[in-house]
Amino acid sequence: MNIRNIAIIAHVDHGKTTLVDAMLKQTHTFRDNQAEMSQTTILDSGDLEREKGITILAKNTAVVYKDTKINIIDTPGHADFSGEVERIINMVDGALLIIDAAEGPLAQTRFVLETALEHNLKIIVVINKIDRKDQRAEEVLQETENLILYLAKKDSHLDYTMLYAVGREGKAWKTMPPDIHDKADISPIFETILSVIPAPISDSDLPFKMQVSTLDFDDYKGTYAIGKLSQGSVKPKQKVNLYMENNLLGSFQINQVFTSQGLERLEVAESTAGDIIAVTGIPDIAIGQTITDPSISGGFPDIHLSEPTLKITISPNTSPLAGREGKFTSARQLEQRLAREMKTNIGLRIRQSPSGGYEVSGRGELHLAILLETLRREGFEMQIGKPKIIFHVENNETLEPFEEVSIDIDKKYIGIVVEEIGRRKAEIIDVKTNTQDITRYLFTLSSRNLMGLRSLLISKTGGKGLFSSRFIGYRKMEEQVERYRNGVLIALESGKSTSYALETAQQRGTVFIGPGEAVYEGMIIGLNSRREDMEMNIIRFKKLTNMHTENSDVAITLDTPLRLSLEQCLDFLEDDEMLEITPLNLRLRKAHLNKILRKRAEKRKNGSINDTPRGKLGGI
Repeated sequence: MNIRNIAIIAHVDHGKTTLVDAMLKQTHTFRDNQAEMSQTTILDSGDLEREKGITILAKNTAVVYKDTKINIIDTPGHADFSGEVERIINMVDGALLIIDAAEGPLAQTRFVLETALEHNLKIIVVINKIDRKDQRAEEVLQETENLILYLAKKDSHLDYTMLYAVGREGKAWKTMPPDIHDKADISPIFETILSVIPAPISDSDLPFKMQVSTLDFDDYKGTYAIGKLSQGSVKPKQKVNLYMENNLLGSFQINQVFTSQGLERLEVAESTAGDIIAVTGIPDIAIGQTITDPSISGGFPDIHLSEPTLKITISPNTSPLAGREGKFTSARQLEQRLAREMKTNIGLRIRQSPSGGYEVSGRGELHLAILLETLRREGFEMQIGKPKIIFHVENNETLEPFEEVSIDIDKKYIGIVVEEIGRRKAEIIDVKTNTQDITRYLFTLSSRNLMGLRSLLISKTGGKGLFSSRFIGYRKMEEQVERYRNGVLIALESGKSTSYALETAQQRGTVFIGPGEAVYEGMIIGLNSRREDMEMNIIRFKKLTNMHTENSDVAITLDTPLRLSLEQCLDFLEDDEMLEITPLNLRLRKAHLNKILRKRAEKRKNGSINDTPRGKLGGI
């Protein structure tokens, strides 16, 4: 059977997964009575992926069109998960680049296209969502052509094909249709794949060799090693060697061989060179390693990934409420789970922290927040500190990560954007206003000064803006701007919050909790309206009296508490604060729960306290 291997690449929410839905359904991959025929975003199988409407993990599927097997890999569109794109790009020979007909090419569009061109993939551009009322397909076509022209390094990179689509309706055209309501299907995409995307270069006569691009796990069959069979063939019971580049790691026996068929794995007696397959029988295998026939010495070069830019420290929960809401609370359980995560989430770096706990490094706030939310849903309790930027030292000079940011905003919010990016010392690269009166700001700034900008703009514009960013490298450190966050309201005692106390608290600022919730000393229960922190007795009751006053029977009116998401909590944290995460609650707290210890730590930070032991080094 003929084979084509393609990746679906795009910026987040430009319609990749929806287009794959149409490709699966229109090739009759499922029976008419199967549940998948009535589903959307079929490949986004995780709860978090469906809730957030984004692809987090790259996934492969396969369809058959005109006796040709087409292996399709759906990739994430968010910059924080670009490691997923980097590790699978060597399995494919072409890419469908999906671009929203209204939004046009954005920051992540540029990243995935640049990565595809670096690997000399054949590009098919699909201008999607041409049914949007604000579509501007002709402008987007021009913007896309300019982007490809800018990124192209070879003449062959300029040889691409352009299509138009309405992914959610399963329609595609080779030219812009005069009427999108005409009867159409997805076949123009399939026909273009067969005619434009080359078959994989492979030789079945050579000895077996395959690089592992991703892993999966099964309680019965163990670890699945997934990758493109570059040469030769492989059968069950076959002896193989495992290499990390040129280092031999051991010899093993293949137990089973699988190929993709729709969403399922189909066990086969022998593989085909050029196909994307999965094999079992090697328990401790890792992404980037190479499985070979014993006659071959050496493997493929390791998969290169961009370095993490942000780190957090994760440690077991130490709050007074620890152990009440989670199933897994010990340091050993946390260590085992993080070690398991490293096998598949290769964009992460995890190591023991000198100060206790585990230092986890990732590509951004969302990348780390998804990990934390996953652990939380599995029943883990933990606490984390403020996210910190990872610096590099080159030639005795400290460098920090910088990002290119794109913001699309309606003209009535322009003042908010200009004020905020100016305060954060951003360098504006370009400003454009399209025919829909949407202005796009393109600028660069340090990752330190970028932190918190996304959530701030969402709150100030009511979620009307479109925000995207991509890592562009390390540059000389620049001055960090002062954060304008106010002080916090801190619980003075442990107990249950009362309506009477919360009524007073909401007069001082914005409250994060409701009545009857468990609180403890040092827990953050709100945001102060002033710059300084304020301790409050949040558990006090109204004193009982037999004296009748004019206001004694007036009902207490409480505002709805502000519930921060996990990403918002990460943005909120300051150096002396922590986030307690349990399956049921997110609680902000001070690192030192006791008021006296907090004051002592503040004095030590300001250098106004002497830690020298008495009687030593001049002590009295």
